[in-house]
Amino acid sequence: MSVLSVRGLRTEYPTHAGVVTAVRDVSFDIAKGEVLGLVGELGSGKSVTGFSIMGLLQNPGRIAQGEILFQGEDLTKRSEREMRHLRGNKIAMIFQDPMMTLNPVLRIDTQIIETIQAHTPMPHKAAWEMARAALGEVGIPQPESRLSAYPHQFSGGMRQRVAIAIALLHKPELLIADEPTTALDVTIQAQILAIVQRLVAQTGTALIWITHDLSIVSQLADRIAVMYAGRFVELGSAAHIISQPRHPYTGGLIGSIPSANKRGQPLAQIPGTTPSLLNLPPGCPFSARCQFADALCATEPGLDHAPATPAHGFRCWHPLPTKAIAPTAAAKGTP
Repeated sequence: MSVLSVRGLRTEYPTHAGVVTAVRDVSFDIAKGEVLGLVGELGSGKSVTGFSIMGLLQNPGRIAQGEILFQGEDLTKRSEREMRHLRGNKIAMIFQDPMMTLNPVLRIDTQIIETIQAHTPMPHKAAWEMARAALGEVGIPQPESRLSAYPHQFSGGMRQRVAIAIALLHKPELLIADEPTTALDVTIQAQILAIVQRLVAQTGTALIWITHDLSIVSQLADRIAVMYAGRFVELGSAAHIISQPRHPYTGGLIGSIPSANKRGQPLAQIPGTTPSLLNLPPGCPFSARCQFADALCATEPGLDHAPATPAHGFRCWHPLPTKAIAPTAAAKGTP
């Protein structure tokens, strides 16, 4: 059975200008020990998907439709009290800014011990030993002395390690990581990725890694879901998505990775900008930026599947040919 099954998720934000549908008709499953990469530009809905699962939507955000089945139980029907019991215990989240996890005026040991005892009553000494071991697991040197430090005495990378240690304290069944390495340099990014991969492999935790960087999830994820304007436009194994992208948006994301461009040549770019979620164009929301768009694209396509690889789905009337990545600056035409 899947650890998490999301079915037809729709998340809305009412505003004075109208209702913003940040997530629309999103469905996926994730199994024990699996890593799902959730990829897209800023505003694509990937972080809102994570917050919807965690029950952490800020007002006036609300889940308007759909089911979020965690171990068979619908989280959308859980009370806030029940969700507080789950968060940090069975499901956990790593935020982009570790200071969303850490209280700047409390020592690290206080924060970790409070988290432990909130879900597992135990003596203070035993909780302190568990906290020390948790810091050691994420590669923080001299954990005994670092427990008495305050968050501002840590570097950004070290604070993120502490946040990861707190998230994994109770060996959650599901971990959601919301761009946790974005503000870190590439060396620290690689260290954080290695730590998360190792700890998830040891515990069998299902991991959703939210990012705008396909180069990261290509090394980490078993499957990748590409989001655009609140919807999945492509979903499949990481190997198929990276080597055989079918949606032009996915091809554009891959083509814009610096390592995919020849030295000395301008970086490839996806033309245009993401449409307003208040005023989406009819049909495919990517059509205004797509070199292959035609009159058919005024009708929104379903999430179709490649006959040869039925586990690879894409939402496009004019999918890219296999064994090719779309040149984002090419003239319009059908592939």
